[in-house]
Amino acid sequence: MKRNIIIEPDPILRKKCLPLDKVDNDLKKLMQEMLETMYQAPGIGLAAIQVGILKRIVVIDISREENKKDPLYLVNPVITHRSKETSVYEEGCLSLPGQFAEIERPANCIVKYIDYNGKEQELKAGGLLATCIQHEVDHLDGILFIDYLSKLKKDMIIKKLVKHKKEIERVIV
Repeated sequence: MKRNIIIEPDPILRKKCLPLDKVDNDLKKLMQEMLETMYQAPGIGLAAIQVGILKRIVVIDISREENKKDPLYLVNPVITHRSKETSVYEEGCLSLPGQFAEIERPANCIVKYIDYNGKEQELKAGGLLATCIQHEVDHLDGILFIDYLSKLKKDMIIKKLVKHKKEIERVIV
């Protein structure tokens, strides 16, 4: 089941998500639905808050090939290390359709999380994966990539999104 992605500005995107106690069948079903929603969008990462669920869940798949899906399920992710070295990627976000900006983040990170099967994991990530993990974990704390921009750039993007949202919500009979 594909879920609706919440678009900025929506106050829910600024809330902090709550940790989960365990991975059960309902949570696995939700993670599958999030993955399906992300693929259809299309995107490479999706946090539960982006579909209106205030839980610390992230799905990521940076594989570009249709036939080689490599999903990563992160429950209660915690970034335990960020490198001093940084890298810049042009980031976009499914909750900010059509908006992109170059964002500087730590080039590498280490994340602890619970996987799809309820096992504790630790992952050392670099490059695009490190950027994606940091972007999605930010979502769980109510932070969007535009928060790293100047106030002027951020306000311009939000203004465009408000206009875009109004156009979508208009009904033509």
